[in-house]
Amino acid sequence: MSDLFIKGGFLMYPILLCSVAGLAIWVNKFIQFRQILREMDVPLNDLWKKGRVPAILTPIIEGLKNQSDEKEISLTGTRQIRKIETGLSWLGLIATVAPLLGLTGTVTGMIKAFMVIEKSPSVNPSMLAGGIWEALITTAAGLLVAIPIHIGHHYLEKQADEIALMMKEIVTRLHTGLKGDQGGV
Repeated sequence: MSDLFIKGGFLMYPILLCSVAGLAIWVNKFIQFRQILREMDVPLNDLWKKGRVPAILTPIIEGLKNQSDEKEISLTGTRQIRKIETGLSWLGLIATVAPLLGLTGTVTGMIKAFMVIEKSPSVNPSMLAGGIWEALITTAAGLLVAIPIHIGHHYLEKQADEIALMMKEIVTRLHTGLKGDQGGV
C-alpha cells in the first residue's frame, strides 16, 4: 500500500490530508448531531425542567421566556442552525477538491510520460510506466477520498435539516403554549 502511495507522487500527500480532515470533520459532526437529536427527543413539557433544555435550544427558549418578538426568536433560531451547520461546508469543499487533486495527478503523470517520449528516440512501455502509474493512482485516490466524503456530507446535511425542523416544531409549540398561557391569565 505504501508503494502505491509513493508511486502516486507528491499529490498523494494533499489527497491524504483531505482524507484525514474529511474523516475527522465527519466523525465530529456525526457525534454532535446524534447528541443534539437525542437531547431534543424529549416530551415538550420536560423542556422547561431545569437541566433538560438542549443546549442548541437554550437561547431560543430564553427569548421565549423574555417575550422577545417573533423576528428576534427567528433570528436566534437561524444563528443556532448556522452553528449546527458549521463545518459542513468544509466537507463539501474536500469532496470537490480531492478528485481535482487526483485529476491534477493525472495531468502531471501524463506530462512525465510525454517528457520521456520527447527525450528518447525509441520508447518502450516500461519507460512510460512511471508517469502512467502516477496518473492512475492519483486519480483513483482522489475519487476514493471524494466519493465517501460526498456521501457523508449529504447524510450530515439531511441530519442538520432534521435538527432544524425539530427546532422549528418545538419553538412553534412552545410559543403557541406560551401565548395560550398568557391569554388564559
